[in-house]
Amino acid sequence: MAIYPDTIPNVRSGHLLLTQKLNPGLIYSVLKPELEMFLPEEGKSTGAAVIICPGGSYKVLVYEGEGVTAAKAFAKNGITAFVLKYRLPDDSIMIDKTIGPLQDAQQAMKFVRGNAKKWGIDTNRIGVMGFSAGGHLASTLATHFRKPLISNTEKINLRPNFLILIYPVISMQDSLTHPDSKRNLLGKTPSRAVVDAFSNELQVDDDTPPSYITHAGDDKLVDVDNSIVFYEKLRHHHVAAELHLYPNGGHGFVLRQPTEVWMGPIFKWIQTLK
Repeated sequence: MAIYPDTIPNVRSGHLLLTQKLNPGLIYSVLKPELEMFLPEEGKSTGAAVIICPGGSYKVLVYEGEGVTAAKAFAKNGITAFVLKYRLPDDSIMIDKTIGPLQDAQQAMKFVRGNAKKWGIDTNRIGVMGFSAGGHLASTLATHFRKPLISNTEKINLRPNFLILIYPVISMQDSLTHPDSKRNLLGKTPSRAVVDAFSNELQVDDDTPPSYITHAGDDKLVDVDNSIVFYEKLRHHHVAAELHLYPNGGHGFVLRQPTEVWMGPIFKWIQTLK
């Protein structure tokens, strides 16, 4: 489903250089942001829903492994799932590439919440999930919801009701960030103000949504301190948060495990949310 009813914002006239799709399950370019919906079987819906942001260093989308696979597991457990095909930052097609993905995430939340009734979704039980760089996007949505970067004359609430982060990039600070994700999103020489604005550990406040975070301690790509620092900020702001750390597994560990192994605790956690 296309998430923008009319004009897509922040579009620069030009041509996107399409990259050959070298690997199945990966998306290398997005011109029209979309949501793919996975519905529970009739009579099994819990009323909850989640928007899933696949990772890929803001360069590609690991659409199948970090999107569709999780969405099917959510639907099987009564939770309506939407995989977000968001625009990847690109100066050739965006006026300001730093805000393009966030615009699409905000629009996705607006779209799902605005249509929730017809899909049997509780508007107060819509969360967002993100993997790796998609975790950065999900945590950006969860900490920047007060400043709409899209048209929202209907004043639909853009705040997710809960946040799920899987080995997330959180910070854009040099001491923590994943360099490729930072460069792809913010460019080679971002200002200090932009770096701080997109360092989401600095944006946590008392109204940040309840969060579930998981990461492997031996992650060599995205430092586990991203998750630890974010958890600490949540804790100090009295935001309900659950942190699951594994001693090993590396980056992308969920791609090598059955979904029930790593998603089982998530389903239990969602049941505890009020």
